[in-house]
Formats: sequence, structure tokens, C-alpha cells
Amino acid sequence: MNLRRDVFQALADPTRRAILLLLATQSMSAGAIASNFDTARPTVSKHLQILAECELLKQEQSGRELHYHINAQKMKEVADFIEPFRQMWDNRFNKLEAIMKQYKVD
Repeated sequence: MNLRRDVFQALADPTRRAILLLLATQSMSAGAIASNFDTARPTVSKHLQILAECELLKQEQSGRELHYHINAQKMKEVADFIEPFRQMWDNRFNKLEAIMKQYKVD
């Protein structure tokens, strides 16, 4: 059964975020990715499967190995969704900072 997973549930897991950081600069095989974690390889494979199902990663066959790399388009979609929230909080913090500077005691 192939379930469609939610991208934000996938990103909620710290191991999956660490995998994405590893793959930010280069593609890697599952074994190379797993060697960076103190956990069983099947566990890392499950994380990779979830990230691939969410389309955050793409898989590419290279000889006998499967290499994983970031799906930049999907990551951009996630970033575009988050951007208005980031801007809202930046504005709020800037306003708070301005108010705090008015009441700064020297």
C-alpha cells in the first residue's frame, strides 16, 4: 500500500531534516547516508522512502546503487508556502524591537 505522505510531517522528523541537510550539496547512496547516523540501515531506508514519497528527494539509478538527491522544485514549493509566515514574524519582531528601543534605559 503506497500512502501519500504529508510533506510537513516528513519535515517534522529531525533525522529526515538531517538527511536533507546531507543531500543539500551532493547526491548520495543509501549506504553513504546511513553511515552518517547511529541507527540501523533499514531505519534510514524508511526515512528515505518517506522523503521520496513526499517528493522532497529524487532517486536516480547509478549502476547497482540508488542515489538520492534533493528535489529543488518541491523544496521551493515548501519555502514559498512558509515565506509569508516568515515575513509576518519578521515584521512583528521588528515592531517589538522598535518598541523596546523606545523604552531602553541608559
